[in-house]
Amino acid sequence: MLGMTKIEALIRPWKFEDVRDALIEVGVDGITVSEVISFARSEEHTTLFRGQEIRHSFQNKIKLEIVLLDDMVERVVQAISVAAHTGEIGDGSITVSTIFDAIRIRNGNQGIAAL
Repeated sequence: MLGMTKIEALIRPWKFEDVRDALIEVGVDGITVSEVISFARSEEHTTLFRGQEIRHSFQNKIKLEIVLLDDMVERVVQAISVAAHTGEIGDGSITVSTIFDAIRIRNGNQGIAAL
């Protein structure tokens, strides 16, 4: 029996449409998208604020959350990896987690039927 997996990806905002199109191409039909701010010491940069240079390590990112059947995980991770890749520091990250249950609030469907 197939299980459920959640994929979370942090990507550059300007790569979102490329990633979305790649996900649609591999059969993903639902994504939760959030604008987030991430922190990474390796991405420190300087901005000008009220005439003062400020060094910080915060980056605007897009967070994608996708819950899907286990048999789609490899294709989806590959699609995100290729579409979000620039080869530069700050390309983002992908995490994969097992989902034990899901419930669709509207109709009470549970488990795989809720997807």
